[in-house]
Amino acid sequence: MRRIIALSFALTMLLAPAALAQSPEPVIRAGVTVAGLDVGNQTLTQAAGTIDRAYRHQLVTRNVSARVGGKVYSLKTKQIGLVFDPAKSARRAFNAGRDTPAPKPVDVLPWTSYDKKKLAAFVARVDRSARIAPRDATVRITLQHMIKRASKSGREMDDKSLAKALALALGDPRAPRQIRPKRAVVKAKVRTKDLANRYGTVVTISQSSFRLRLFKRLKFVKSYGVAVGQPAYPTPRGLFSIANKAVNPPWTAPNSPWAGAYRNETVAGGSAENPLKARWMGIVNGVGIHGTGEPGSIGSRASHGCIRMTVPDVIDLYPRVPVGTPVLIR
Repeated sequence: MRRIIALSFALTMLLAPAALAQSPEPVIRAGVTVAGLDVGNQTLTQAAGTIDRAYRHQLVTRNVSARVGGKVYSLKTKQIGLVFDPAKSARRAFNAGRDTPAPKPVDVLPWTSYDKKKLAAFVARVDRSARIAPRDATVRITLQHMIKRASKSGREMDDKSLAKALALALGDPRAPRQIRPKRAVVKAKVRTKDLANRYGTVVTISQSSFRLRLFKRLKFVKSYGVAVGQPAYPTPRGLFSIANKAVNPPWTAPNSPWAGAYRNETVAGGSAENPLKARWMGIVNGVGIHGTGEPGSIGSRASHGCIRMTVPDVIDLYPRVPVGTPVLIR
């Protein structure tokens, strides 16, 4: 009797693995799809094969790209280490069907993974290349003309939108493989129409023709005759601005032989001995525009660096030229 029981127990132990091996494989419930692909009523193994045949080429073989501004930027799936796992995709479908009450339909995406840092680096590269900086409008001041360079709007891509679309393309075989992100217009800070206000007044001084020209809102207004510095005391050249202004300014004579008896002394404004007649518009290093008591010197190199004008002309110019006005001297 004991022998029969032992034999029966041994036989049961031998048959147990076979019984376990014959346990039915889980079946995905009806109404479950993977990116729209029906895998309902399929075992995990069958579903994995169905998913692999349907999506391996789309997800793994085909690369994705971004097209921005007429230029295409390609991203190879190998470059970001894309992995597509049909078995995990089938398991995902099974779990979703199990966790959602039937007969409610369920759709899941295939299981994929990739290096998110490498994808972010690709997006950043496209963003840098696709960005066009806006160009501010500018003015090139010449002696006789104000030459405008028009502003240009820039373009800027939404990098977050591109990253989101690429992530979708890498995980959803229904999504387009080429992304076409839109670029927003970025306006220039200084537009062409702003230039007239920014350059409300400009003064240019030609030493060769002894002319001072006044421009308002980039348009020529008036020309005046002037005298400029002697060869020994040249008028500086360059682009400056009106630094200060004064009516009947006092004159502090420089420590220079040409100042004569007034050397290092200050002569009151309005004095007959003061060479700075009527008005003063300072420019740089003691050089400025002022009236002169020697109107015959106009049209010559006669000053000690300053720009001389007749008294009526300097009085006429003075209220037209605010502090900060650009002054080009050539």
